[in-house]
Amino acid sequence: MPARPPEPTIASLRDAPGDGTGDGDTLALYWTFYWAVAEAQFARWLPRRPSRVLDVSGGQGHSATQATAAGHSVIEVLDPGLGQSGKGGEAGKGGGPGRIRGAGKARQAGGVRAAGMIREAGGGRPAGHAARVIADSGSLTFLNDQCVDAVVAENRVLSRHLVTESTVAEIARVLRPGGRVLLSVDSLTLGMALLAEQNCWAHLSDVPSAEVVLVPWPDGTITRCFWADQLRELLTEVGLEVEWIRPRTVLSPSTVEHVLKTSPQAMPRLVRTELNAPPGDESLGIHLLASARRTP
Repeated sequence: MPARPPEPTIASLRDAPGDGTGDGDTLALYWTFYWAVAEAQFARWLPRRPSRVLDVSGGQGHSATQATAAGHSVIEVLDPGLGQSGKGGEAGKGGGPGRIRGAGKARQAGGVRAAGMIREAGGGRPAGHAARVIADSGSLTFLNDQCVDAVVAENRVLSRHLVTESTVAEIARVLRPGGRVLLSVDSLTLGMALLAEQNCWAHLSDVPSAEVVLVPWPDGTITRCFWADQLRELLTEVGLEVEWIRPRTVLSPSTVEHVLKTSPQAMPRLVRTELNAPPGDESLGIHLLASARRTP
């Protein structure tokens, strides 16, 4: 019998490649599905009217590009302290770095498209403006209070800011009353599986009673993992009203890989299934996705 391919490790679920098609990626089909779901979820979440959007996701995802194409003015923060390589695509060439109010402590990234229309958005609406700045995404001191309509903190960025309380407080500070934040974090389901894979049984037994759970990856980096209740409390304490918390994907990587290997044309159906899944167990999934609104 042919040798069975090795099962993907939990550690392989840390960094989702931008397109899910990297060489040697044993979960390439799952990551393609993952990003298709993320794009659809973000499209549903975005404000319906042109707004000012702050993206602190680190430049690895597609949220800044997607928000700009939908007609919003976007400030994308690239944080050197997070060690991101900016897989989300290069900023367009040409166009000066538009002035960002209160951005005196931030450094403008090269190749910023901050003025002029980039391309036509869906429905014939012109695309918005985009600017990239290099700054500390955990403090946001370069922005004034109540200066943005929406904040995006995707790609587990809040799990990499280990003092997440401070970062979330800054997000609440820069949001206008009624403004919203969309964020994703590593779940404790992922954290416990990672501890088990590394045979950290003593640490695993402490997880249920721990207020803060920091989990090491095999390479020594640390991630902060959350139960849904912990995430809800974190957001509520800084004056944010939680609209919903759900797993990024309810369908497991193994299920998605099996279905798409058997029937590659099933991708749109899988994405629709994920989007239409009724609210259920918030502990499922490797990443939690949450939406919250700043109260007046």
